[in-house]
Parts: sequence; structure tokens; C-alpha cells
Amino acid sequence: MKTMSTSAKQVAKRIKNRRTTLGVSQLAVADAAGVDRKTINRIENGHFSPNLDTFFRICTALDVEPETIISG
Repeated sequence: MKTMSTSAKQVAKRIKNRRTTLGVSQLAVADAAGVDRKTINRIENGHFSPNLDTFFRICTALDVEPETIISG
């Protein structure tokens, strides 16, 4: 299994932080983004990096600009 880069881990952490700040579940984000809850879990825990399409859908589901997640 590949290890994620430091920047990918930061993005994963920001996604999780945004979700928890909003007080929504992984399932709610997954449903809104059109992915499986396990995908959100794997992203947040640094086991998977989403492709660009999935990343943008997650940002939309979290009502956050992609730049905010990328740059912090």
C-alpha cells in the first residue's frame, strides 16, 4: 500500500475537520457526494486519495471551496 504524502494527509485532515465543524456524518457527506461512506472514511484516515471529480464533489457536499481544503 502506498503511503500518502504530507500534503495529501493535510488535505484529508482538512476534509475531516470541515465535516466535524459542520456536525455532519460521514454518511451524509458520502450521500451528498455520491460515494460510499467507506470512501469518506478511507480519505479522512489517510488510506485513500480521491480523484479530482470525487474531491470536488466532497467539497460541494461540505460547502467549501476546493482552494480552502488544499491550502488551508
